[in-house]
Amino acid sequence: MLRHPRTVGAVWPTSRRAVDDLLDMGDLGGAGVVVEFGAGTGVYTAGILRRLSPGARFLSYEVDGSLAAAVARRLPDRRLEVVNASAEKVGGHLEALGRRADVVVSSLPFSTLPAPGRRDLLDAAREALVPGGHFLVLQYSRTVLPELERRFPKIRQRFSPLNVPPAFLFACEAP
Repeated sequence: MLRHPRTVGAVWPTSRRAVDDLLDMGDLGGAGVVVEFGAGTGVYTAGILRRLSPGARFLSYEVDGSLAAAVARRLPDRRLEVVNASAEKVGGHLEALGRRADVVVSSLPFSTLPAPGRRDLLDAAREALVPGGHFLVLQYSRTVLPELERRFPKIRQRFSPLNVPPAFLFACEAP
């Protein structure tokens, strides 16, 4: 995080409890296609894989090539495709699959991303989802909430106080 504060959202990985709290907010077991914005070290990736059905597809985006390669090596699974690219490219990948995502999961640090990139990623998440699909977001502040509210008509919120730092969790339903 100290070397790349705009692309790494936390000083250390999110606790398993906070990951589970966030993933509990969506139906990953019933999802046919799941997308992750920012694989990082694979903390969420592993949690998502534990919940996916055997026939699901999972696209996990990571801009850092060494992190992407490490996650792909550590979590070999035929359902998982680790994509070394910005998550803004998700539309093209989903178009090639001929499907949209049922769930998009993100812990990208939206509050520290430059405004144009943040807007593009949030728009990409909304466009990637099927109607009624869920965008699950973990953040360390609530500053992204107004932007989520502009894009998603229904948002459920939770707080995960045992994470370091405490985390705000959002489940945004696609229109």
